[in-house]
Amino acid sequence: MDLFELLKALILGFVEGMTEFAPVSSTGHLIIVDDMWLKTEEFLGKYPAITFKIVIQLGSILAVVVVFWKRLFSLVGLYNVNGKKMSKSFNLLHVIIGMLPAVVLGFAFKDLIDDYLFGVKTVIFALVAGAILMIVADKFGPKKPRVQSLDQITYVQAFTVGLVQCLSLWPGFSRSGATISGGVLFGLNHRTAADFTFIMAVPIMAGASLVSVMKNWEYMSMDHISFYIVGFLSAFVFSLISIRFFLKLISKIKLVPFAIYRIILAVILAIIVFA
Repeated sequence: MDLFELLKALILGFVEGMTEFAPVSSTGHLIIVDDMWLKTEEFLGKYPAITFKIVIQLGSILAVVVVFWKRLFSLVGLYNVNGKKMSKSFNLLHVIIGMLPAVVLGFAFKDLIDDYLFGVKTVIFALVAGAILMIVADKFGPKKPRVQSLDQITYVQAFTVGLVQCLSLWPGFSRSGATISGGVLFGLNHRTAADFTFIMAVPIMAGASLVSVMKNWEYMSMDHISFYIVGFLSAFVFSLISIRFFLKLISKIKLVPFAIYRIILAVILAIIVFA
């Protein structure tokens, strides 16, 4: 790996870290930046390049663990620094119920997603579709949400949010965009929906990364290890920054500004790709 190629890994880690937890689709942005400009597939190969885009999400996962470590440790029966469990209401079953629909569909259609949906053209349509859902959520969600914290989420709400999350299997739709929108539509306030999204992302993203690595192991080379490491570290650092910033921002501006950004980006890409 030469310096220029490692710089590409750094850039892709930056894109992943800054977009993973905003409702704009990190996968969509990675596909756009890589397919149109950086073209890592040319020196990594098709499947290792796809795997890289998934594996650097592990850096983002680690950032979530750092930010939400007390809540995550509480879910598995550990105690916080005060010696008390953080919650008796929000528990691991909420997370399992919420992630189950996307896990089942993800396993069932993973090959189809990898082969047919990882492209700039499909991302353009996903950006618009996700933006519409976000606008609908802000416009038609309850004006006074019933759920103001994670401990008020019901199992039914966790499952319905998980169903909406299945839309994020379409690259460009955005996991956080889908789940936050679903949460808002089903009675969660924006901050609680974001918290649930981030916590639920840990097992989902970790599982997806592991499956992708195992599936494409034969295509990977030790020569690419430095590329993966740089991307991972870059994603971790920038995810830490973006998570803290986004959690402060989402309650103030909600989803519509992100939806407008997605539509503008889709229009620009459509002009470039289809003109």
